[in-house]
Amino acid sequence: MIKTFALAGLALCLAGAPTLAFAEDACMTQSMDKKLAGAAKTSFLKKCERTACESQAAEKKLRGAAKASFVKKCVTDAMTMPM
Repeated sequence: MIKTFALAGLALCLAGAPTLAFAEDACMTQSMDKKLAGAAKTSFLKKCERTACESQAAEKKLRGAAKASFVKKCVTDAMTMPM
């Protein structure tokens, strides 16, 4: 059952990749506007990306394990994209 939710979350995450790119740009722009650097910038970006991913999960009406899997993968993908 958990594997099913994980696979569903992965599929939904791949479908939301274009939206993720927009969220990443918005977060990066906000961090530049605030003139953040170092650990403060990393922390801000992670929180911003998590918020964006959680809102995507809410739009997709994900709950429980599917939501957790989606948000985790979404944040990981957002933080590993070249900046």
